[in-house]
Amino acid sequence: MRYYLDTNVLFFILLNEKNELDNEVAGILRNYSNLFFVSTTVIRELILLYKKGELKKSKYKTYKDLFIAIEDLNYEIVQVTKKHLFAYAELEPVENHKDPNDHMIIAQSISDKIPIISSDRKFRQYENQGLQLVFNKR
Repeated sequence: MRYYLDTNVLFFILLNEKNELDNEVAGILRNYSNLFFVSTTVIRELILLYKKGELKKSKYKTYKDLFIAIEDLNYEIVQVTKKHLFAYAELEPVENHKDPNDHMIIAQSISDKIPIISSDRKFRQYENQGLQLVFNKR
């Protein structure tokens, strides 16, 4: 099966915070037949977290170390395409959820018909627009 990883889940994986991943998500991540994808939007958010110092205390001494770690995990980084932008334009934002990065990540998952693993409760509100969500109950 194929899965997109939201920023929060990838953050937990990179920092080896296994206690932040529920049993279902941990099982999906351990299954070597699954393929994992990361949007360039998620990468942008991780770089911002690094620049803010939220990853500097970890084993990642440079933002380039993040890329190496993602490659070592065999996660594929997926660029935003015109198809994703069209889905983004058609996405109806829900009340109290104005994060354009989340909207892009959601649109990418919907347009590629690939479920996304996320801890963000607001993502549940997009399931009626076609989002396939595996919710990480932390």
